[in-house]
Amino acid sequence: MNRRVFIRDTAFTGFILSTGAFPLMALPGGPDITRLTILHTNDVHSRIEPFPMDGGKNEGLGGVAKRATLIKRVREEQKNVLLLDAGDIFQGTPYFNFFGGELELKLMSELGYDAATIGNHDFDGGIDGLEHQLKHANFPLLITNYDFNDTVLNGKTQPYKIFKKGDIKIGVFGIGIELKGLVPDALYKNTIYSNPIEAANKYSTYLREEEKCDFVICLSHLGYKYDENKISDRVLAAGTSNIDLIIGGHTHTFMKEPERMLNIANKPVLINQVGWAGIILGRLDVFFERNKKGLCVTCKNLMVGT
Repeated sequence: MNRRVFIRDTAFTGFILSTGAFPLMALPGGPDITRLTILHTNDVHSRIEPFPMDGGKNEGLGGVAKRATLIKRVREEQKNVLLLDAGDIFQGTPYFNFFGGELELKLMSELGYDAATIGNHDFDGGIDGLEHQLKHANFPLLITNYDFNDTVLNGKTQPYKIFKKGDIKIGVFGIGIELKGLVPDALYKNTIYSNPIEAANKYSTYLREEEKCDFVICLSHLGYKYDENKISDRVLAAGTSNIDLIIGGHTHTFMKEPERMLNIANKPVLINQVGWAGIILGRLDVFFERNKKGLCVTCKNLMVGT
């Protein structure tokens, strides 16, 4: 199946910039179209309940119950849904202090997450604490640039996972931020970090060329962008060649719309990030035309709460 990526304007909040290559028609439908709906979160930071009604700017927002309602509604409306997280599941409320991450992973399992990557705060209970809580997750933690061979996490994570939705094959892999100087050495122990661009190129190329994935997603906890010379999602997008979508985290960036960039092969890459604390549930709908050269993406990030 030969597909090229085209991005079009939409009437939704958070539209993606158009290349002009896709005709401005009504949203596609019918038997020759496969629609993939990607829901995503990042940096939820143990926000189990909504923010309290205390006059703060986030009062009433977030919370697992409200997110579950939105996810259930989308799944009732669409049959091809992926639910993903870009890391920093742990730390931020007393729930983590009391339960060490058990509640967060149990609830994500109940919500039906398909995969997540690892953020720096997921080591806040130590690598032993993270390993101890993994039994509560019925979804994989994906990470390609952390070598856990000499740690208790050896064999407990995966570099990538492939999903089949309709006739579409989706490859998902994870990338983590450098832990040295960000996380105390004693918490991540003998974890070895490697260059995220090299790892991303290796696995995205494998997923595209060897596994023949139609769409490749990177779950990144690098951060959206920095002023200093540091690898970010924008740097990753520009330095790789086979990623279609980067779902980001770490910098708590509320993006009104995904950013479209060109990769090293001059093809479009999308970057999206939805802040922190589960205030926003990211939503991207990807439309694949069967037996035609074309694809379009629409975005409508969903507010969780009042």
